[in-house]
Amino acid sequence: MQVQQTAFDAWHAIKKNQSTVDFLKNRIAQRRTRFKHLCDGTDQIESHDEVMVQMPDVNLLDDDGTQKLLTVLEAETVPMSVNFLREKCCLGDDTSILENSLQKLSYQSLITLKTSPELNVVSIEAKKINSLLGRFDKKRKRRKLNTALTAESAEFLLNKPSAIQSESKKLGEEIQALLNHKSAREKTIIENLKSNKTAQVREFCEWVTRQECKRGNVKFGSCKKLHFRKLIHSHTDTSLGDCSFLNTCFHMDTCKYVHYAIDEDDQRVHMRRQHREAMNTRAKNSAAMLVSDSKSLAVAATTITPPQWIQCDIRKLDKDVIGKFTVIMADPPWDIHMELPYGTMTDDEMRNMGVETVQDDGFIFLWVTGRAVELGRELLAIWGYDRVDDIIWVKTNQLQRLIRTGRTGHWINHGKEHCLVGVKGNPKNFNRGLDCDLIVSEVRDTSHKPDEIYGMIERLSPGTRKLELFGREHNTQNNWLTLGNQLDGVHLEWEDVKQKYFARYGMSLPF
Repeated sequence: MQVQQTAFDAWHAIKKNQSTVDFLKNRIAQRRTRFKHLCDGTDQIESHDEVMVQMPDVNLLDDDGTQKLLTVLEAETVPMSVNFLREKCCLGDDTSILENSLQKLSYQSLITLKTSPELNVVSIEAKKINSLLGRFDKKRKRRKLNTALTAESAEFLLNKPSAIQSESKKLGEEIQALLNHKSAREKTIIENLKSNKTAQVREFCEWVTRQECKRGNVKFGSCKKLHFRKLIHSHTDTSLGDCSFLNTCFHMDTCKYVHYAIDEDDQRVHMRRQHREAMNTRAKNSAAMLVSDSKSLAVAATTITPPQWIQCDIRKLDKDVIGKFTVIMADPPWDIHMELPYGTMTDDEMRNMGVETVQDDGFIFLWVTGRAVELGRELLAIWGYDRVDDIIWVKTNQLQRLIRTGRTGHWINHGKEHCLVGVKGNPKNFNRGLDCDLIVSEVRDTSHKPDEIYGMIERLSPGTRKLELFGREHNTQNNWLTLGNQLDGVHLEWEDVKQKYFARYGMSLPF
């Protein structure tokens, strides 16, 4: 039975080889004619690939195996046996696939084979094999590129939103645009309440000094921003770098670090520009602060009341003499357990200040430190307010950079400060949505709050009476009454407050 099976297999193999030989005999002559005149072998590869595809039931090496075989044929010297090539190409014990591939290369006139006593490669066409190897390299690179493109295309398709998602996003954008579109009345209010061009807004050059700006800024000649100059004294050690506190340093006369001042030339140019803008503004604007129609939320203010103040101990002041106010702002001397250049108040003294007596309907702005945040919220509730918002002051130093080494904070250096906003009763004639809850401003003296807060409050409630508690001389503002024990005497403009005050205290101070 075994002999019969072996004879059958041999007969089948003979038939298979005969079929292949018959198929190739009809085309071998024309193929050799074409390949004889080719130098690069490009067309021959495509033509013979086409022939081998049509050869029935012939197992060949894949592209990588063929490329490895061609590399060995090019590198080694003839003659080369099948076993030698099998070991070099690491193809295993089965030599049938290798022999078929060698036959293919022989049909392509790339090599010459000798079949007896065993299959050997006796000669090669080095030029054609070299060209064929180049073809394989190009094919491999193209395959890698196609694979990468396929992966990118798949990623693109996966990330591409569906039609429903695209339509939903478009609809959301349209709704957002409609919500953000301001009405004619809102535009009028914003335009009338916009800060004039004479506001003390100074844009500083990111290169800091004129020398650095000239060295690194290609547009130095047209740079109109303010620059700084380094203050180098006999005790300054420039190798130490900039002082962490800069212009707020308490020991500037002896500090060895580098400090800065605004460049005088830039300052003069800036002052001249401000003066010209102020003159133009006066020529264009009337004396009125606002002009709004009868439907506006805020009533127009036609007069500006100069700053007013009372030097007093707020705990002992009779609040009835100052009347009622629409806006109150307070920066209390919280007991934060550190050395301060002013006295502090206990938590119970804060609770019993009687702030609720000077306002029926309106807003309060209460500055709080890290420890006093919870106490501040408690005070708002005691005084009859609902906390509705927080304003955050992000502190910058003299060079307009974020502060990293502040003087406050027990665990982490504080680079910001909070102002709690409360509402009491039913305030009227105020403007919503004109400002955001963030102020980025330079730190100055201890407890010196940013001037931007006054503009925000004036735009919120224009032309109304405003009261500031625990203020100092730099806090006095138009339309505000400032109370504090570090002010200088008494100065009042409102007739009703003036009459009540002098009737109650005369020329003395409420301490």
